[in-house]
Amino acid sequence: MEYQDAVTVLNSHIFGTEKVALLQRIADNPSRFVGLFRPTKPQAKILQYLLQSNEIRFGDAMEEVIRLLIAEMGYTNLPRELISATGDDLSVDQYFKGPDKYYFIEQKVRDDHDSTKKRGQVENFEQKLDILSSQHPGSLVGAMFFIDPDLSKNKTFYTERLSQLQTNYNAELHLFYGKQMFTYLGDQSVWAKLIKWLSEWKGSLPDLPDLNLDASPIQSFEELKALPPTTWRRLSADDRLWHEGIIQAVFRDGSTIKLVMQYHMIQAGKESKALANALRARLEEFYPHLNAG
Repeated sequence: MEYQDAVTVLNSHIFGTEKVALLQRIADNPSRFVGLFRPTKPQAKILQYLLQSNEIRFGDAMEEVIRLLIAEMGYTNLPRELISATGDDLSVDQYFKGPDKYYFIEQKVRDDHDSTKKRGQVENFEQKLDILSSQHPGSLVGAMFFIDPDLSKNKTFYTERLSQLQTNYNAELHLFYGKQMFTYLGDQSVWAKLIKWLSEWKGSLPDLPDLNLDASPIQSFEELKALPPTTWRRLSADDRLWHEGIIQAVFRDGSTIKLVMQYHMIQAGKESKALANALRARLEEFYPHLNAG
């Protein structure tokens, strides 16, 4: 695995679906963005959402990067989907095997959870431990892994709980921060490589996300045309999003919305035609400089 492979994974997870996710979130939960009782203007509110969302997607991206690094170290990744005794679908962050042991790892970026979330982390870990320990009796290694070694708020709590679970399930359990996991797996140089990649990648990022989807309207349209008509219909129908400036904060000159309108205008079906008419009306009202057609 090379630096550019890691960059591709990071950018794909974090920025590849950023525009679609933002509009879907606004359509699904408009009250999270509008209202008088907020100390932020539309652009600031959307920026806040994007920064929080990117943090979450960074964690997802790091799961894939580390999964690839684990395979490069000689381990074999296994299907991560599990089914609990009650029929619930579960997914293990990392699940792989070596010559004589099976490993599962629950991975988070940093150990800074509050009391409720830290208990939830342990409960989630135990659910998966219960399933996998019965599948691999005597040959299972489990770990909670926090990538950021500088935050260990709940280290004592996790250490005590993992010790109890190790006794109850007769399994080898660990708590890792940063390079400790790679050292345990046999190659701490992987950690140094990962840190170098992240430092270089972070240096290439803009200071803040670009909020203006009209900066590259054709590119934005190609990404956003996959949004279902029902999502666009909710966006067009909610007066609050338009009159409080949420839509205008995302679409500065309306050019992307015009492309979406034109796309639905030529689609078959009454739903697309009705959506095109609704978007045209909004363009005429809020972007009068455009010739909506």
